[in-house]
Amino acid sequence: MKKIILLALISLTFSVNAQYKKNKSNAKKHKKVAVVETKKVVYQVFTRLFGNQNTTNKKWGTLEENGVGKFNDFTDKALQEIKNLGVTHIWYTGVPHHALVRDYINIGISNDDPEVVKGRAGSPYAVKDYYNVNPDLAVNPAKRLEEFEALIARTHKNGLRLLIDIVPNHIARKYEGKNNPKGIRDFGADDNKNVEYDRNNNFYYIPGQAFQVPTSDNYQPLNGEKNPLIDGKFDENPAKWTGNGSRLAKPDINDWYETVKVNYGIKPDGSKDFPELTADYAKKSYKEHFDFWKDKDVPNSWMKFRDIALYWTAKGVDGFRYDMAEMVPYEFWSYMNSAIKMKNPNAFLLAEVYNPNEYRNYIHFGKMDYLYDKVETYDHLKAVIQGKTSPDGLTAIQNHLSDIEHNMLHFLDNHDEQRLASPEFAGSGERGKPLMVISTTLSSAPTMVYFGQEVGEAGNEDAGFGKRSRTSIFDYIGVPNHQKWMNDGKFDGGQLSQSEKKLRDFYKRLLNFSIKSDALMGKFQEIQTINRNETPNYGPNVYSFVRWSAGEKLIIVSNLSPDYAENFDLKISSDIISSWKLKNGSYTVKDQLYGSSTILKVENGVGVVKVTLRPCESFIYKF
Repeated sequence: MKKIILLALISLTFSVNAQYKKNKSNAKKHKKVAVVETKKVVYQVFTRLFGNQNTTNKKWGTLEENGVGKFNDFTDKALQEIKNLGVTHIWYTGVPHHALVRDYINIGISNDDPEVVKGRAGSPYAVKDYYNVNPDLAVNPAKRLEEFEALIARTHKNGLRLLIDIVPNHIARKYEGKNNPKGIRDFGADDNKNVEYDRNNNFYYIPGQAFQVPTSDNYQPLNGEKNPLIDGKFDENPAKWTGNGSRLAKPDINDWYETVKVNYGIKPDGSKDFPELTADYAKKSYKEHFDFWKDKDVPNSWMKFRDIALYWTAKGVDGFRYDMAEMVPYEFWSYMNSAIKMKNPNAFLLAEVYNPNEYRNYIHFGKMDYLYDKVETYDHLKAVIQGKTSPDGLTAIQNHLSDIEHNMLHFLDNHDEQRLASPEFAGSGERGKPLMVISTTLSSAPTMVYFGQEVGEAGNEDAGFGKRSRTSIFDYIGVPNHQKWMNDGKFDGGQLSQSEKKLRDFYKRLLNFSIKSDALMGKFQEIQTINRNETPNYGPNVYSFVRWSAGEKLIIVSNLSPDYAENFDLKISSDIISSWKLKNGSYTVKDQLYGSSTILKVENGVGVVKVTLRPCESFIYKF
């Protein structure tokens, strides 16, 4: 009997233990883990140029003369080095098939007329076929889409997410959708070309007038080189509005004449010809936006671009950079972005918007994740390093954007702007360092770096259509400092000078710190005012502020002067010391860029840190 009872007790014990383990396991499965958002870093690469090892750099050079990069140049080693730089997302610029002056007729691609192509390699923002990719970028152009799909997989394998461009405002003058999925009609295929405007036309027309090629005394296509398609003519009748909105049958040479404007249901008088969102949708989720559009009749162009975005989302693209987004109504963005988010809630949606009065509309109504912070933070930092203004104005900018600061992506270099290290901007990579510290740490928004920026690329080449100070996006060209880092495909920086290696190491330390810092996702407060007013020897080109979270406190101070060292006692105001709950005493703080330590002394509720800054030096003190 005792044996039976003992066996029963053993059985019960095992049963209870098994149930406990099962309940504990289920609890773990169902426990909600708080996800702490960290800062994002986008690495923009001009895909055509990234892997090009040719250093010829002949003006107006052909692909054979100057070389071109390929999808396959983004090896596992290259992608790991990019990730190790402190990057979370890579933006492959210029991937969709755009118009270019090169013969691919053997694989079914028609030749483009050089008179409506900018440069020889073509603008990435004159897309010719949205359902395929640039044949220049493939080792085997006939298999170009497969090579890009392999790059998507390789990018994900190396722990990075990727973005590509979508340019809804305009497409190439000669758009040919030869790779449309079943059921997708081409742009303009069903347009009524006898009227200037129709809600469901994809384009605006100039009835009764044929398109005329723009002319200029200072410019000839292909620099005057002979080409059978250069005859002063381009067959487009009736003419369409040009991408930047020109309504002339013969646009100006400075217009975006290689593109045509897409019609989103905006009438020629500027009024809207589609359902509009009510004011309360500014606070509604993307799911509620998606539900709003479910039963709405929208212009045909809306559906075409939504289908394009979902096509690439299904292939594993993690987000998009939208060119000139403010030229398209934010209601369309609500429609498309909510559809993307329904497929991928974590999609990274970045828009080029330059009108501060429209920022909140495109964020709240258009459901954009991020906008360029160009005309405020970027422009101000550029003016500071050029000696045109004081850094003090950064505080007002940050306060003005405080409700949307997380959505305003920071950068100092991209394909449209003058290179940070060029004489036209900072003058060197070293002089750009304090700007980069401020740009990266000032807000919780993502940081963007343009390839070559981290090794001091100055964009000195006169490539042909593209001129010096910007790395050309229109020509076949090399990127010299970046090529030294590539080191014949080793991607180890083997050809960089010591100063260039040190510059890249600075970027690596800064960016890796930024993506791990809790404080950079927390609160901001300036200490510029108290130091400007009360601190002796606080130089005119010094800027300082603090960032903090529950577990991390940062004091950030930069000397933007390229000529003068600074030595002063930096004050931390009493309200900050109180918020940080610091008592009178001494606290060790450690710089996150160079590793040195110093002391924060708190007396009578005010903090002081002795600071010595060399020219163009910054400290990020943490305790």
